[in-house]
Amino acid sequence: MRMHAIAMLVLLSIGLLGSCGSFSASTTVDALSHTNQPERELEASYTMEGDYDSDNPIPKELWTIPNEYLREADQPGTLVELRYDTYESRTYAQKSKPITKRAIVYLPYEYSDEKEYNVLYLMHGGWSNETTTLGTPEQPSAFKHVVDHGIRNGEFDPLIIVCPTYNNESPEDSADYTLAFYTLTANYHQELVNDLIPAVEGTYSTYAKGTSAEDIRESRDYRAFGGFSMGSVATWHTFINSLDAFRYFLPMSGAMDYDGDIIDAAVTASDFIPDDYFIYAITGSSDFAYGQFARQIEAMIAKPSGNFKLYDDERSGNIAYRVKEGYSHDGRAAMEYTYNGLRWFWN
Repeated sequence: MRMHAIAMLVLLSIGLLGSCGSFSASTTVDALSHTNQPERELEASYTMEGDYDSDNPIPKELWTIPNEYLREADQPGTLVELRYDTYESRTYAQKSKPITKRAIVYLPYEYSDEKEYNVLYLMHGGWSNETTTLGTPEQPSAFKHVVDHGIRNGEFDPLIIVCPTYNNESPEDSADYTLAFYTLTANYHQELVNDLIPAVEGTYSTYAKGTSAEDIRESRDYRAFGGFSMGSVATWHTFINSLDAFRYFLPMSGAMDYDGDIIDAAVTASDFIPDDYFIYAITGSSDFAYGQFARQIEAMIAKPSGNFKLYDDERSGNIAYRVKEGYSHDGRAAMEYTYNGLRWFWN
């Protein structure tokens, strides 16, 4: 088991090096991808049949981003830099080392302080930073254009997207797999809830009436957290530690609790019931992270607690799982999975 864990760590580290930092549709790691029959059989069990209790079930097949969405839209949103004060991650509890960090914030076309907006906090993967997903105000990414087009065409309502970073004292922190996986993503929830959310939602108009812990909890229905690869690891940690701040979660191609015990225990210890949260989990059949991701989802829904019920709409269950046939651990997958999450959350 120890040798197997080491081998998986090496494989994941190599794969992350080639893929997690990019939202480029040309990035692939097919040489590292793998499938096997027992894992592929799991996919069929995650496709629910029969009638839905909701008027808006999550489709069986993922939507594909239209090619024209990769070009600038005629009603573009705005990217802004938001700097905020926080503390060094490993000693956060002591608050002994203040630091200043930056997040990239997407504001929709014709953003107005007179309106209330849903918010997606979207974390990057390994070898990346807060500019990877949406770009910068001076150089927006293709995915920023995708969001613009999606809103312009009514596929999802105007929203605020926040791209932070779990990089700590160095912009190279996300290139250190061990540091990122075991420490920075695990600790990030402290900075997220105490510092970033108040900074964002105290500056821009959301459903939060204020920035207190009570205000954040009361507005959790209008807040989501997601991420691809190492960002998915951060998403699971956010679910475990900050369920009182978020209703929706979008983990993509990254697992951290292969037996589901920690995640299940976190829900049981909370005062939330299964109707209070929804997870939209997505990966690809040729993604090297697929096996562990599928294992975690399967373990979660098998728990006798009943904390996780698999289905395709929010009234009938609280976790939907999709596997994109042939997709690998790359930028195209990251963009498309996030696009699908946006098309469903709050819709």
